[in-house]
Amino acid sequence: MGEKLTLPVPETLYGTYAVALPEPITDPAQLARDEVARRTAPPLRDRVLAMLDSPMLTLDQRPTADFPPLPRDLLAAYGTATSDLAAIDTAAHLLAVRAAYRPGHPPAHEWSARAVAGAVAAALATPVIDVFTPQVLVLSHLERSLPGPDGTVRLTDWMLLPHRSGPRGFFFSTRGLARYGLPELQTEDVPPALVVEWGRLLNGLALRVLELWLDELRVDQPSVIDLPEIVSVGLRDIAAAEGADDPSPREVAVRLRLDRSPDLALVVLPAEDDLESLCATLFGPSQSHR
Repeated sequence: MGEKLTLPVPETLYGTYAVALPEPITDPAQLARDEVARRTAPPLRDRVLAMLDSPMLTLDQRPTADFPPLPRDLLAAYGTATSDLAAIDTAAHLLAVRAAYRPGHPPAHEWSARAVAGAVAAALATPVIDVFTPQVLVLSHLERSLPGPDGTVRLTDWMLLPHRSGPRGFFFSTRGLARYGLPELQTEDVPPALVVEWGRLLNGLALRVLELWLDELRVDQPSVIDLPEIVSVGLRDIAAAEGADDPSPREVAVRLRLDRSPDLALVVLPAEDDLESLCATLFGPSQSHR
């Protein structure tokens, strides 16, 4: 059955976004309220407006030089359009949108900060930067990522899955679970032929781990949470993380190992056999050995 992994629960989580401004806004708070009210549908609109009227969400407008420099090379590496990079390079001011909230569901710090930054950026036709990732959010992507009336989102709109090659395969690390207070998932030495399949599996596993995490947080506000060492992930989870449906009951088990160096992470390993066998079981031999 495996052991339990004990993870610390942060007291507060933060969502931070930056809007590149060609010139300063006379009244950022009023513009944010007006644009959120006009562009955001309820019930999210009401939550965001309440956050705007509370100390949990702040708007900080300053000359660009007064902020730490944005990671331009990373923004470019994550596919930022040349026009957006130019707008960021020439921005005289930045508006930092920062929200704080406790861990749990909904992640009001992220939803509210992103909605406010997106509304202001849309009104001014200027780029908005997700500082956590970091990446420039195209307006259509940003709007799609926000929750609909039923409060659901696609996890893949809030998480990146960067990977890099090494001498024995690819190293994967999610970039997004920390928004919810969780360590990121990591895997080493993924064979080149399994890069696509393993990436999809990690998307589904991220959703499963997040659901387990949020289930524990719904009870109260604990200081630590125990997650199972062995977690099942299936085609249904992968589809749900990508905003789709898959009725197939097929799933596999993976083992999580808590790694505390240099940062807290959850290392993902097959519970049995190896990566090739696990992917073949989940996706089929013809898919996992292309």
